[in-house]
Amino acid sequence: MTYTIHGHIDPKFRAVVDVFAEQLPAAPRMGGAALTVYHRQQKVLDIWAGVANKEGNAWQADSMSISYSTTKGILSTLAHMLVDRGILQYDLPIAHYWPEFAQQGKHSISLRHVLTHEAGLYHIRSMIQDAHEMLDWPHMLEVMAQARPLHAAGARNGYHALTFGWLVGGLIEKATHAPLSETLAQLITQPLKLDGCFIGVPDSELARCTDIIGAARYKPRTNTSKPRTPLPQQLIDKSLRWSGFNPDTTTEALLPRGMNKFYLDEARSLQACIPGANGVFTARSLAKVYAALANDGEIDGVRLLSPARVKEISRVYNRQRGDVFPMPMHWRLGYHRVFTTWPQTPHAFGHFGYGGSGAWADPSRELGVGYIVNTGSGSPFADFRLWRINTAVIKAAG
Repeated sequence: MTYTIHGHIDPKFRAVVDVFAEQLPAAPRMGGAALTVYHRQQKVLDIWAGVANKEGNAWQADSMSISYSTTKGILSTLAHMLVDRGILQYDLPIAHYWPEFAQQGKHSISLRHVLTHEAGLYHIRSMIQDAHEMLDWPHMLEVMAQARPLHAAGARNGYHALTFGWLVGGLIEKATHAPLSETLAQLITQPLKLDGCFIGVPDSELARCTDIIGAARYKPRTNTSKPRTPLPQQLIDKSLRWSGFNPDTTTEALLPRGMNKFYLDEARSLQACIPGANGVFTARSLAKVYAALANDGEIDGVRLLSPARVKEISRVYNRQRGDVFPMPMHWRLGYHRVFTTWPQTPHAFGHFGYGGSGAWADPSRELGVGYIVNTGSGSPFADFRLWRINTAVIKAAG
């Protein structure tokens, strides 16, 4: 299928447009995407194409998409801004701000432990009985406060796929005494004049949200008393084990019970506060935040972070394989390594999400990138579409 690519294109980045187009769905009415790139503080690419919903309506300039774990990078940036302002400290126990959190031996867990996925609190499946509990923000904060960690803080790392949002978001609310959405708007969205950056979409903006089209779902076998696992599940489990994944641990971190009947892209989910997984963004909003991080924390005269803070948050804190995924993620403070097919990106950091989205910064190349999609699945850290686009972006910038 031939797509019409809309938006702004710097001739130097024309080759990136070609790669972007190649990643769009082969079949019509099967989805769309948007990509924004900043280079040396200039917006050099801002493009979109495809359809926004199951009815086949065209993707618009202001279309937004739920971006799953890409949300974690924005949430982490917000936390770092509060550290810069002296409202939070990385190594002070979370219980200092949130006394109830000290239960079950969590008195020493700090923000740094959570940001580097070393808190031992990723096991969402054991914490709640049904995925729909995630819609209840006060309830989920109580769940986090009552949870018992799987290991001592800092002993190992394991991807906190869902719990990260309530741990960091809850801490932000306790420290600021304000709703998370309000703090996000005041510190990031409004100063940068972003056109789409929400954790909990207001009524007035719901119509801009794209539908998620054709995403596959991994449905774990929950009844262990059954003598035989269905063949599709057997193949999934075998492929996970072959690649080094432990399906049991991965299920604990990613799939609370009832997840096969829970849809993050439904209106009630989009409007809830699930800060590890339900952020809704435009590509240009994501790219502008990361463009600031790529420029010592500042863009368009607005300073998000101090240069010293940017240097600290981009440092790698662990390189070990984690309990949840076998691939070393090279965790920074809330961000992971940036994947490309070529070349290496040792100075780049960001966060990718299930379904294919992602956003990242590379200070060494002065790059900020944001990519959103509404079709696909892949791993919890996007798929090869974004890897190919990232590779093309780096080549064009070079």
